[in-house]
Amino acid sequence: MLTHIRPALVLLLLMTLLTGVVYPAAVTILASVLAPAAVEGSLVRRDGVVVGSALIGQAFSDPGYLQPRPSAGDYNADPSAASNLAPTNAALVKAVADRVAAYRAANGVTPPIDAVTTSGSGLDPDISPANAFRQADRIAAARRATPVQVLAVLHTQVKGRWLGLFGQDRVNVLAANLALDASLPKAPAAGN
Repeated sequence: MLTHIRPALVLLLLMTLLTGVVYPAAVTILASVLAPAAVEGSLVRRDGVVVGSALIGQAFSDPGYLQPRPSAGDYNADPSAASNLAPTNAALVKAVADRVAAYRAANGVTPPIDAVTTSGSGLDPDISPANAFRQADRIAAARRATPVQVLAVLHTQVKGRWLGLFGQDRVNVLAANLALDASLPKAPAAGN
């Protein structure tokens, strides 16, 4: 009986070391060399301080910033998920109608679809260029700039399709907001 158990235990130990230690270590080392930013979570830093991730959306409520796509998970990466409501669900219809009204009130224009619907993960860091450009007047007013100045910054932030074929044109909200801060610093509030 021992002659059957011993090879099985040796194989178990060998495969555990190979698949549980050697392979993950090799992949981590290779990724660290080939894509160090991705290994660190694609963290975005401003003045040496982490301000977010290029891959995970976050909320911006200040009118001087681009507003991200709505999140079903309140921008929390732990339970990220879609709302899972059917298109005819009354709660979803009301939520979208409320978002449309809020977008119109804030920006004075009809929102594109990505401004009022959540994504599958609820954490999309990107919005459509149409969504970004329609927010320019509000951002300009908050920054005491012209819409043309804001649009000039936003146009530099449009990323095209991957390999020119896959996906859609997009604007990373965090990167665009950092570019707005660099190009059009917000004016101090009155009395400051």
